[in-house]
Amino acid sequence: MLHLFPPAPAAVLDIGAGTGRDAAALAALGHPVVAAEPTPELRCLGKQLHAGSGIRWIDDALPALPSLGAERFDLVLLTAVWMHLAPAERPPAMRTLARLLAPGGRVVLSLRHGPVPPGRRMFDVPPNETVTLAATHHLRLLHRTAHPDLHARPGVHWTVLAFEPA
Repeated sequence: MLHLFPPAPAAVLDIGAGTGRDAAALAALGHPVVAAEPTPELRCLGKQLHAGSGIRWIDDALPALPSLGAERFDLVLLTAVWMHLAPAERPPAMRTLARLLAPGGRVVLSLRHGPVPPGRRMFDVPPNETVTLAATHHLRLLHRTAHPDLHARPGVHWTVLAFEPA
């Protein structure tokens, strides 16, 4: 996905940052990064693991991300996040993504497909549904790829989608 990312320094928002793996990699490339992670344990661990990286951690989540206010980003990254949103949460979440984009910015997201692990809240999200929803918020599809699961989990595969303002 790196070819979809703007050159540094670009304002980056990593939504659902987890422990900050992607946020730290982008910060190391010279990007100012905001990592939005609603799970306190993951956010705390991320802060410990990546202390001194310059990542700004926030306790926030889709669909609204209210703590970001009027901030705008050149890259909004959602790695394995979108499929955790219920169908009713996706339209307001897409509206939020469109609002957060700086002119010329990009949204890059990955969708997990396949069996849902026990105890997880996850939904099957067809890629075309996401493309159509993005278009209703004036975001055009820039890139689409599908690939197998890197961990070779049976029946699991991924789609990567990138959007930019239409």
